[in-house]
Amino acid sequence: MTASSLNIGHIGFLTPGNYPDDDPAAGLEASLKLFEAGEALGYDSAWVRQRHLEHGVSSAAVFLAAASQRTRRIELGSAVIQLGYESPFRLAEDISMADALSGGRLNIGVSAGPPLHAELVAPLVFDGDWQSFDFSHARVERLLANLEGSYLGNGETYVISPGSRQQARLQPFAKGLRDRVWYGGGSLRSSEWAGKTGLNLMIGSLTSGDVSDDFFETQARQLAAYRAALPFGRNPRVAAGRVIVPTDSADHRTREKYREYAASRHERTLSPQGPRRTLFSRDLVGSSDEIIERLHADGVLPQVGELRLELPYEFALEEYVQIITDFARKIAPALGWRPVHGAPLDALHRSKALV
Repeated sequence: MTASSLNIGHIGFLTPGNYPDDDPAAGLEASLKLFEAGEALGYDSAWVRQRHLEHGVSSAAVFLAAASQRTRRIELGSAVIQLGYESPFRLAEDISMADALSGGRLNIGVSAGPPLHAELVAPLVFDGDWQSFDFSHARVERLLANLEGSYLGNGETYVISPGSRQQARLQPFAKGLRDRVWYGGGSLRSSEWAGKTGLNLMIGSLTSGDVSDDFFETQARQLAAYRAALPFGRNPRVAAGRVIVPTDSADHRTREKYREYAASRHERTLSPQGPRRTLFSRDLVGSSDEIIERLHADGVLPQVGELRLELPYEFALEEYVQIITDFARKIAPALGWRPVHGAPLDALHRSKALV
Protein backbone atom coordinates (compact mmCIF):
# COMPACT_ATOMS: atom_id res chain seq x y z
CA MET A 1 0.00 0.00 0.00
CA THR A 2 1.49 3.37 -0.99
CA ALA A 3 1.65 6.58 1.03
CA SER A 4 -0.89 8.19 -1.30
CA SER A 5 -3.56 5.71 -0.14
CA LEU A 6 -3.89 7.57 3.15
CA ASN A 7 -5.22 11.09 3.44
CA ILE A 8 -5.26 11.95 7.12
CA GLY A 9 -6.09 15.63 7.35
CA HIS A 10 -6.74 15.79 11.10
CA ILE A 11 -4.70 14.33 13.95
CA GLY A 12 -5.55 14.25 17.64
CA PHE A 13 -4.56 12.37 20.75
CA LEU A 14 -6.54 10.79 23.57
CA THR A 15 -5.06 10.78 27.07
CA PRO A 16 -6.26 8.70 30.03
CA GLY A 17 -5.70 11.61 32.45
CA ASN A 18 -3.75 9.62 35.05
CA TYR A 19 -3.05 10.95 38.53
CA PRO A 20 -1.66 9.51 41.79
CA ASP A 21 -4.18 8.70 44.50
CA ASP A 22 -2.55 11.05 46.97
CA ASP A 23 -2.05 13.98 44.57
CA PRO A 24 -4.74 14.23 41.89
CA ALA A 25 -3.98 17.90 41.26
CA ALA A 26 -0.47 17.06 40.04
CA GLY A 27 -1.72 14.49 37.55
CA LEU A 28 -4.50 16.70 36.25
CA GLU A 29 -2.04 19.55 35.83
CA ALA A 30 0.19 17.22 33.80
CA SER A 31 -2.74 16.42 31.50
CA LEU A 32 -3.46 20.12 31.04
CA LYS A 33 0.19 20.67 30.12
CA LEU A 34 -0.09 17.85 27.61
CA PHE A 35 -3.01 19.67 25.95
CA GLU A 36 -0.84 22.79 25.76
CA ALA A 37 1.99 20.76 24.22
CA GLY A 38 -0.39 19.31 21.63
CA GLU A 39 -1.51 22.77 20.61
CA ALA A 40 2.10 23.95 20.32
CA LEU A 41 2.87 21.00 18.04
CA GLY A 42 -0.02 21.84 15.70
CA TYR A 43 -2.40 19.02 16.67
CA ASP A 44 -5.97 19.54 15.54
CA SER A 45 -7.60 18.07 18.66
CA ALA A 46 -6.88 16.77 22.15
CA TRP A 47 -9.19 14.34 23.93
CA VAL A 48 -9.51 12.94 27.45
CA ARG A 49 -11.12 9.71 28.58
CA GLN A 50 -13.92 9.96 31.13
CA ARG A 51 -13.57 7.19 33.74
CA HIS A 52 -15.31 6.40 37.01
CA LEU A 53 -13.88 4.86 40.19
CA GLU A 54 -10.38 5.14 38.69
CA HIS A 55 -7.44 7.54 38.90
CA GLY A 56 -8.66 9.45 35.87
CA VAL A 57 -11.00 12.21 34.75
CA SER A 58 -14.42 11.51 36.22
CA SER A 59 -15.95 14.70 34.79
CA ALA A 60 -14.88 15.47 31.25
CA ALA A 61 -16.87 18.71 31.21
CA VAL A 62 -14.98 20.09 34.21
CA PHE A 63 -11.58 19.08 32.82
CA LEU A 64 -12.29 20.43 29.34
CA ALA A 65 -13.52 23.72 30.80
CA ALA A 66 -10.13 24.03 32.50
CA ALA A 67 -8.32 23.03 29.31
CA SER A 68 -10.22 25.71 27.41
CA GLN A 69 -8.52 28.34 29.54
CA ARG A 70 -5.05 26.92 28.86
CA THR A 71 -5.41 26.65 25.06
CA ARG A 72 -6.64 28.93 22.29
CA ARG A 73 -7.06 26.98 19.07
CA ILE A 74 -7.02 23.21 19.49
CA GLU A 75 -10.33 21.32 19.52
CA LEU A 76 -11.14 19.74 22.90
CA GLY A 77 -12.91 16.41 23.22
CA SER A 78 -14.15 13.67 25.52
CA ALA A 79 -14.21 9.97 24.67
CA VAL A 80 -16.57 8.66 25.81
CA ILE A 81 -19.12 9.82 28.36
CA GLN A 82 -21.23 6.85 29.42
CA LEU A 83 -24.77 8.21 29.44
CA GLY A 84 -25.90 5.46 31.78
CA TYR A 85 -24.47 7.59 34.60
CA GLU A 86 -25.84 10.90 33.39
CA SER A 87 -28.91 13.07 33.41
CA PRO A 88 -29.21 14.10 29.74
CA PHE A 89 -30.39 17.57 30.78
CA ARG A 90 -27.71 18.26 33.40
CA LEU A 91 -24.98 16.90 31.14
CA ALA A 92 -26.23 19.15 28.35
CA GLU A 93 -25.94 22.13 30.72
CA ASP A 94 -22.39 21.18 31.74
CA ILE A 95 -21.03 20.63 28.24
CA SER A 96 -22.80 23.73 26.92
CA MET A 97 -21.10 25.80 29.62
CA ALA A 98 -17.72 24.24 28.80
CA ASP A 99 -18.29 24.89 25.09
CA ALA A 100 -19.10 28.55 25.75
CA LEU A 101 -15.88 28.88 27.77
CA SER A 102 -13.89 27.25 24.96
CA GLY A 103 -15.26 29.51 22.24
CA GLY A 104 -17.05 26.66 20.49
CA ARG A 105 -14.18 24.14 20.41
CA LEU A 106 -15.82 21.26 22.30
CA ASN A 107 -16.40 17.76 20.88
CA ILE A 108 -18.33 15.31 23.03
CA GLY A 109 -18.12 11.55 22.62
CA VAL A 110 -20.92 9.51 24.19
CA SER A 111 -22.05 5.91 24.51
CA ALA A 112 -25.25 4.19 25.62
CA GLY A 113 -25.90 1.11 27.72
CA PRO A 114 -26.00 0.30 31.45
CA PRO A 115 -23.25 1.99 33.43
CA LEU A 116 -20.07 0.09 34.22
CA HIS A 117 -19.68 -0.88 37.90
CA ALA A 118 -23.47 -0.56 38.16
CA GLU A 119 -23.65 -2.82 41.20
CA LEU A 120 -21.49 -0.29 43.07
CA VAL A 121 -22.45 3.06 41.62
CA ALA A 122 -26.06 2.84 40.40
CA PRO A 123 -27.59 2.87 43.92
CA LEU A 124 -25.64 6.09 44.55
CA VAL A 125 -26.74 7.72 41.30
CA PHE A 126 -30.37 6.72 40.86
CA ASP A 127 -33.50 6.71 42.97
CA GLY A 128 -35.80 3.71 42.65
CA ASP A 129 -35.28 0.48 40.74
CA TRP A 130 -32.43 1.50 38.42
CA GLN A 131 -32.43 -1.96 36.80
CA SER A 132 -35.71 -1.04 35.09
CA PHE A 133 -34.37 2.25 33.69
CA ASP A 134 -33.97 2.85 29.98
CA PHE A 135 -30.26 2.90 29.17
CA SER A 136 -30.80 2.57 25.42
CA HIS A 137 -29.92 4.98 22.62
CA ALA A 138 -33.00 6.95 23.65
CA ARG A 139 -30.84 8.48 26.37
CA VAL A 140 -28.52 9.86 23.68
CA GLU A 141 -31.50 11.22 21.78
CA ARG A 142 -32.61 13.10 24.89
CA LEU A 143 -29.17 14.67 25.20
CA LEU A 144 -29.25 15.73 21.56
CA ALA A 145 -32.71 17.25 21.95
CA ASN A 146 -31.52 19.24 24.95
CA LEU A 147 -28.67 20.69 22.89
CA GLU A 148 -30.93 21.97 20.12
CA GLY A 149 -31.93 25.09 22.02
CA SER A 150 -35.69 24.57 21.80
CA TYR A 151 -37.82 26.62 24.16
CA LEU A 152 -39.58 24.77 26.96
CA GLY A 153 -43.21 24.90 27.97
CA ASN A 154 -45.91 26.22 25.65
CA GLY A 155 -43.79 28.79 23.90
CA GLU A 156 -44.98 31.48 26.28
CA THR A 157 -43.19 30.11 29.33
CA TYR A 158 -40.80 32.59 30.91
CA VAL A 159 -38.24 32.46 33.67
CA ILE A 160 -38.23 35.56 35.86
CA SER A 161 -35.15 36.52 37.80
CA PRO A 162 -33.92 39.85 39.18
CA GLY A 163 -33.47 42.16 36.20
CA SER A 164 -34.33 39.49 33.64
CA ARG A 165 -37.31 37.93 31.90
CA GLN A 166 -36.50 35.26 29.33
CA GLN A 167 -38.08 32.34 27.58
CA ALA A 168 -37.28 29.05 29.25
CA ARG A 169 -34.64 26.90 27.61
CA LEU A 170 -31.39 25.22 28.53
CA GLN A 171 -28.69 27.80 29.18
CA PRO A 172 -26.23 28.62 27.87
CA PHE A 173 -27.29 27.67 24.38
CA ALA A 174 -24.12 26.40 22.65
CA LYS A 175 -24.83 26.91 18.97
CA GLY A 176 -23.40 24.09 16.86
CA LEU A 177 -22.57 21.77 19.77
CA ARG A 178 -25.28 19.33 18.67
CA ASP A 179 -23.26 18.76 15.49
CA ARG A 180 -20.09 18.14 17.51
CA VAL A 181 -21.45 15.12 19.37
CA TRP A 182 -19.73 11.82 18.53
CA TYR A 183 -20.82 8.26 19.15
CA GLY A 184 -18.37 5.59 20.22
CA GLY A 185 -19.29 2.86 17.75
CA GLY A 186 -18.27 -0.57 18.95
CA SER A 187 -20.68 -2.90 17.16
CA LEU A 188 -22.55 -3.19 13.87
CA ARG A 189 -25.82 -2.21 15.53
CA SER A 190 -24.46 0.87 17.32
CA SER A 191 -22.59 2.06 14.23
CA GLU A 192 -25.73 1.77 12.11
CA TRP A 193 -27.74 3.67 14.73
CA ALA A 194 -25.11 6.44 14.86
CA GLY A 195 -25.39 6.75 11.08
CA LYS A 196 -29.19 6.99 11.12
CA THR A 197 -28.94 9.65 13.82
CA GLY A 198 -26.35 11.61 11.83
CA LEU A 199 -23.75 11.63 14.61
CA ASN A 200 -20.01 11.82 14.11
CA LEU A 201 -18.42 8.41 14.59
CA MET A 202 -15.37 7.44 16.62
CA ILE A 203 -13.92 3.97 16.25
CA GLY A 204 -10.99 2.88 18.35
CA SER A 205 -8.48 0.17 19.09
CA LEU A 206 -11.10 -2.24 20.41
CA THR A 207 -14.47 -3.33 19.10
CA SER A 208 -17.08 -6.03 19.48
CA GLY A 209 -16.42 -9.08 17.31
CA ASP A 210 -20.06 -9.32 16.27
CA VAL A 211 -19.43 -10.05 12.58
CA SER A 212 -15.92 -11.51 12.39
CA ASP A 213 -12.90 -12.62 14.40
CA ASP A 214 -10.74 -10.21 12.41
CA PHE A 215 -10.46 -6.74 13.95
CA PHE A 216 -10.00 -4.79 10.72
CA GLU A 217 -12.70 -6.66 8.79
CA THR A 218 -15.14 -6.11 11.66
CA GLN A 219 -14.38 -2.41 11.92
CA ALA A 220 -14.59 -1.92 8.15
CA ARG A 221 -18.04 -3.53 8.09
CA GLN A 222 -19.18 -1.35 10.97
CA LEU A 223 -17.97 1.74 9.12
CA ALA A 224 -19.77 0.63 5.96
CA ALA A 225 -23.02 0.11 7.91
CA TYR A 226 -22.64 3.56 9.44
CA ARG A 227 -22.20 5.29 6.10
CA ALA A 228 -25.02 3.34 4.47
CA ALA A 229 -27.40 4.51 7.21
CA LEU A 230 -26.54 8.22 7.00
CA PRO A 231 -29.37 10.56 5.99
CA PHE A 232 -29.11 11.81 2.43
CA GLY A 233 -26.71 14.72 2.09
CA ARG A 234 -25.21 14.35 5.57
CA ASN A 235 -21.49 13.70 5.84
CA PRO A 236 -20.37 13.72 9.48
CA ARG A 237 -16.81 13.31 10.69
CA VAL A 238 -15.26 9.88 11.30
CA ALA A 239 -12.14 9.37 13.44
CA ALA A 240 -10.20 6.17 13.99
CA GLY A 241 -8.13 5.61 17.11
CA ARG A 242 -4.99 3.49 17.37
CA VAL A 243 -2.44 2.96 20.16
CA ILE A 244 0.72 4.43 18.58
CA VAL A 245 4.02 4.71 20.47
CA PRO A 246 7.00 5.88 18.38
CA THR A 247 10.38 5.26 19.98
CA ASP A 248 12.62 7.52 17.84
CA SER A 249 13.61 10.12 20.43
CA ALA A 250 13.13 7.94 23.53
CA ASP A 251 16.18 6.79 25.49
CA HIS A 252 17.07 3.10 25.77
CA ARG A 253 15.31 2.53 29.10
CA THR A 254 12.13 4.19 27.89
CA ARG A 255 12.13 2.16 24.67
CA GLU A 256 12.32 -1.02 26.71
CA LYS A 257 9.42 0.19 28.85
CA TYR A 258 7.33 0.79 25.73
CA ARG A 259 8.11 -2.63 24.31
CA GLU A 260 7.31 -4.35 27.60
CA TYR A 261 3.99 -2.49 27.73
CA ALA A 262 3.03 -3.70 24.26
CA ALA A 263 4.19 -7.25 24.99
CA SER A 264 2.02 -7.40 28.11
CA ARG A 265 -1.04 -6.63 25.97
CA HIS A 266 -0.24 -8.73 22.90
CA GLU A 267 -2.04 -11.94 23.90
CA ARG A 268 -5.42 -10.20 23.99
CA THR A 269 -5.06 -9.37 20.29
CA LEU A 270 -4.89 -13.02 19.24
CA SER A 271 -8.55 -13.96 19.70
CA PRO A 272 -11.92 -12.52 20.82
CA GLN A 273 -12.00 -11.77 24.53
CA GLY A 274 -14.84 -12.28 27.01
CA PRO A 275 -18.57 -12.80 26.56
CA ARG A 276 -18.86 -9.82 24.20
CA ARG A 277 -16.07 -11.23 22.01
CA THR A 278 -14.08 -7.99 22.21
CA LEU A 279 -11.40 -7.60 19.54
CA PHE A 280 -8.24 -5.56 20.15
CA SER A 281 -5.86 -4.16 17.55
CA ARG A 282 -2.13 -4.51 18.20
CA ASP A 283 -0.30 -1.61 19.80
CA LEU A 284 2.04 0.06 17.28
CA VAL A 285 5.36 0.42 19.08
CA GLY A 286 8.62 1.00 17.21
CA SER A 287 10.45 3.44 14.98
CA SER A 288 8.51 5.93 12.89
CA ASP A 289 9.36 4.01 9.71
CA GLU A 290 8.00 0.78 11.23
CA ILE A 291 4.82 2.49 12.42
CA ILE A 292 4.22 4.22 9.07
CA GLU A 293 4.45 0.84 7.33
CA ARG A 294 1.95 -0.67 9.78
CA LEU A 295 -0.45 2.23 9.39
CA HIS A 296 -0.42 1.89 5.61
CA ALA A 297 -1.33 -1.78 6.07
CA ASP A 298 -4.36 -0.84 8.21
CA GLY A 299 -7.40 -1.63 6.08
CA VAL A 300 -9.63 0.90 7.86
CA LEU A 301 -7.51 4.06 7.77
CA PRO A 302 -7.89 4.71 4.01
CA GLN A 303 -11.60 5.17 4.71
CA VAL A 304 -11.23 7.95 7.29
CA GLY A 305 -9.73 11.43 7.35
CA GLU A 306 -9.01 11.71 11.06
CA LEU A 307 -6.60 9.71 13.22
CA ARG A 308 -6.40 9.83 17.00
CA LEU A 309 -3.47 8.50 19.05
CA GLU A 310 -4.74 6.53 22.03
CA LEU A 311 -2.02 7.13 24.59
CA PRO A 312 -1.12 4.30 26.98
CA TYR A 313 -2.25 4.33 30.59
CA GLU A 314 0.04 5.34 33.46
CA PHE A 315 2.87 6.94 31.50
CA ALA A 316 4.62 10.12 32.65
CA LEU A 317 4.10 13.55 31.09
CA GLU A 318 7.56 13.63 29.50
CA GLU A 319 6.86 10.25 27.87
CA TYR A 320 3.53 11.43 26.50
CA VAL A 321 5.17 14.60 25.12
CA GLN A 322 7.88 12.51 23.46
CA ILE A 323 5.24 10.28 21.85
CA ILE A 324 3.06 13.08 20.47
CA THR A 325 6.14 15.02 19.33
CA ASP A 326 7.61 12.10 17.38
CA PHE A 327 4.22 11.36 15.86
CA ALA A 328 3.58 14.95 14.74
CA ARG A 329 7.08 15.48 13.36
CA LYS A 330 7.94 12.08 11.88
CA ILE A 331 4.76 10.07 11.20
CA ALA A 332 1.75 12.31 10.55
CA PRO A 333 3.28 14.10 7.51
CA ALA A 334 3.76 10.69 5.86
CA LEU A 335 0.01 10.08 6.25
CA GLY A 336 -1.03 13.23 4.42
CA TRP A 337 -1.30 15.57 7.41
CA ARG A 338 -0.06 19.13 7.44
CA PRO A 339 0.35 21.16 10.64
CA VAL A 340 -2.28 23.70 11.59
CA HIS A 341 -1.23 27.12 10.34
CA GLY A 342 2.14 25.55 9.51
CA ALA A 343 3.56 24.03 12.69
CA PRO A 344 5.79 26.48 14.57
CA LEU A 345 9.47 25.74 14.07
CA ASP A 346 10.04 25.95 17.82
CA ALA A 347 7.09 23.68 18.68
CA LEU A 348 9.36 20.93 19.99
CA HIS A 349 11.20 23.31 22.32
CA ARG A 350 7.99 24.88 23.57
CA SER A 351 6.38 21.52 24.23
CA LYS A 352 9.43 20.35 26.18
CA ALA A 353 9.33 23.55 28.23
CA LEU A 354 5.85 22.61 29.44
CA VAL A 355 7.09 19.39 31.06
